[in-house]
Amino acid sequence: MYFLQNKMTKRNIRLLFKILLIISFTIALYSILFHFIMEYEGRKYSCITGLYWTLTTMSTLGFGDITFTSDLGRLFSSFVLLSGIVFLLVMLPFTFIRFFYAPWLEAQSQSRTPRELPFNTSGHVIITNFDPVSTSLIEKLKQYNFPYVIALTDQQRASELYDMNYRVVVGDLDRPETYKRLRIENAALLVVNNDDMLNTNIISTVRELSENVPIVTSADAEDSVDILQLAGATHVFQFTRMLGESLARHAPGVSTKANIIGRFGPLLIAEAPVMRTPFEGKKLIESRLRETAGVNVVGIWQRGKFEIPNADTLIHPASILLLAGSDEQFKKYDKLTGSFLTFSTPVVILGGGRVGQAVASALAERGIDYRIVEKKKHLIEDSKKYILGSAADINTLIQAGINEGPAVFITTHDDDINIYLTIYCRKLRADMQIISRANLDRNINTLYSAGADLVMSYASMGANSIINILKPDEILMLAEGLNIFRMHVPSSLIGKPLYDTKIREKTGCNVVAIHSHDTFSINPDPSVLLMKDEELILIGTAEAEKKFMQNL
Repeated sequence: MYFLQNKMTKRNIRLLFKILLIISFTIALYSILFHFIMEYEGRKYSCITGLYWTLTTMSTLGFGDITFTSDLGRLFSSFVLLSGIVFLLVMLPFTFIRFFYAPWLEAQSQSRTPRELPFNTSGHVIITNFDPVSTSLIEKLKQYNFPYVIALTDQQRASELYDMNYRVVVGDLDRPETYKRLRIENAALLVVNNDDMLNTNIISTVRELSENVPIVTSADAEDSVDILQLAGATHVFQFTRMLGESLARHAPGVSTKANIIGRFGPLLIAEAPVMRTPFEGKKLIESRLRETAGVNVVGIWQRGKFEIPNADTLIHPASILLLAGSDEQFKKYDKLTGSFLTFSTPVVILGGGRVGQAVASALAERGIDYRIVEKKKHLIEDSKKYILGSAADINTLIQAGINEGPAVFITTHDDDINIYLTIYCRKLRADMQIISRANLDRNINTLYSAGADLVMSYASMGANSIINILKPDEILMLAEGLNIFRMHVPSSLIGKPLYDTKIREKTGCNVVAIHSHDTFSINPDPSVLLMKDEELILIGTAEAEKKFMQNL
C-alpha cells in the first residue's frame, strides 16, 4: 500500500524494476557468450549450465567445476566477475535498501503511530507541540492521572515519541478532521503551544468544531495576545514575560514585600525574601509573625530546596519564606516589613531577549537601575541601559558593573550558557546574588550547584500555569514539586485536635486552612478539633502528598 501512495514511491519502484531488468539482460547476455566461447574451446553445455556458470561467477561463489582453458575464456570470466561485483554486490543491495527496504521500514513505523483516539475517549488534555513546557506538563498530568495526547504533524517525530511511550496522534494541525479524530468535543483542555501564527490558525479551526472546550495558548509577542483571544483562546499566557517578572520579583534584597504567587479560594500564598528584614538571622519562633501579622510560615526555600520549618528553624539572609494568609493578613505583613529598596549601583542582566527585557521592565517599575549585556546589536533598544558585547568577556562585565552590582540575572535561552555564566559570575563575585533562568527542569540542580542563589524553570512555570486551570479548586501548583491540595479529613483524625494529628511529622505536609461548608478557616488554631465533613487544605511536595494519602 505504501508504494502506491504517491509519485515519489511509484518512481522508486519503477527505477528498481529498471535496474533489475538491466541485471537480467546482463545475465542472459553472459550466458549466451558462455556458449560461444565454450564452442571455441571445443566444448558444449546446456542453457541451464550456462546460466548456472554465470550466476556463480557474478556472485563470486566460483565453485570451479566449470572453467575456461583459453586466454579469451579467462579474460571473459574476469569481466563477468568484476561486473558481478558491481551489479550484485554493490548496486543491487544499495538500490534495494534505498528504494524498497528503507521506505518499507518507514511505512511500518508510520503504520504503528495512531491517527485517532478511541470513540469513548473523554476528559483528556490535547497538546499540539512537544517542547520543554509540554514535557514538564505531561509529567504532572501523569502524576494526577489526567489522560493526554500529543498531536503532531511530523510523522518521524511522532514515531520517535511513540517509541518512547508517549501517547501520540498524527495529523495536520490546521485541519478540522484531525480534531474530530482527537475527540475535541470531549476534551478537558486544549493546549496550543506553537508559534503565534499557527496558534491562531489552530484555535480558529477548533472553535468551528467546539465553542465550549477550554483552550490555553502561549503568545510570544505582546500584540498577539488580543489576536489569540479574538480567535477564541480561553487563556493566553506570555510565559517568557511571566518568567522575567517572576525572576525580578524573587530577587533577594530587591523588595521585602510579600509577593502573591497563588490563590486557593480566600487563601493566599506568598513568597517573601528575608534579606534586610527584621527576621534575618532569627529563629522562626522569635519572628512572631503569626502573632503580629497573622500569617503562617508554611515553608522556607533554601537555595532551591523546600523545607517545612519548625519553631527552631533559623532564618538565613538568603532564605525565602513561603507564607499563607488572607488579604488582610498580608496587608499587615507589608506594613510590618514591606518596602522597596534602591541601590547605588545597577543590577546586571545577562541576555537581552524577551526574558531579559521582562526582568528589566519589572525592575524599572520598582525604580531599580539596571544594565543589560547583549551581543546582538539589533536587540539593543537603549544605548544607556545596554552594553554591547559578550557576557563571557570580563571587560564587558566590568563595563556593566559586575564588580559593584548587588545582583545579576542570567536570562539566556540556552541552559549550557546559563550554567557557564553562573560559574563565571560566582568566581568573580562570591557575595553577589545570582538569579538564573533554566529552560529545562533537569538543569535546575546543576545551576544551583554552579552557584546560583535562585533558579526558576521556564518549563515548570509554564506547566504549573496550565495544570492549575484543569482543577483550580482541587490542585494549585506553586513551584517545582510544591503543591496545595485539598483532602477530606481522614476517619482516623476525626475528633482530634489539629496539634495531636502529627500531620507535619508523619507526612511533611502543612495544614494551611480548614474548609467547612461555607467557612474557610485560614491558619487554624492548633487546638481546633477536626470534624467529619471538613476538608483540609494542605501544602507540601509531591512526595509529601503521597505520604499523606498512604499514612492517614
